[in-house]
Amino acid sequence: QVQLVESGGGLVQAGGSLRLSCAASGRAFSMYGMGWFRQAPGKEREFAATIAWNGGRTLYADSVKGRFTISRDNAKNTVYLQMNGLKPEDTGVYYCAALRFTSSTRLYTGIDDYGTWGQGTQVTVSS
Repeated sequence: QVQLVESGGGLVQAGGSLRLSCAASGRAFSMYGMGWFRQAPGKEREFAATIAWNGGRTLYADSVKGRFTISRDNAKNTVYLQMNGLKPEDTGVYYCAALRFTSSTRLYTGIDDYGTWGQGTQVTVSS
């Protein structure tokens, strides 16, 4: 079983950058595809980015494509989300999540596909 803890959130001006980290415990981390989701105030949680278990494939929501980069370091049991060119509409709580199943190179964007979630980290972008 994987447990997840996010960090790296904060307050940043529009156009700035943040790097989120998600530290995983559990020996099976490297076998799981991972995702980042976000939830703005008063809105539903939405998909942002995902990466396959081996880091070989990634997928992004249109709203973040070209600005965000997801990556992982399986030796450190950590997945990252580098966020550049931040906009006020990127404000929200960011969650990392692990897929319900292991060793899949298919990429998933649905919330229900992910079975383990971190507690979230707040990102606030001021205009």
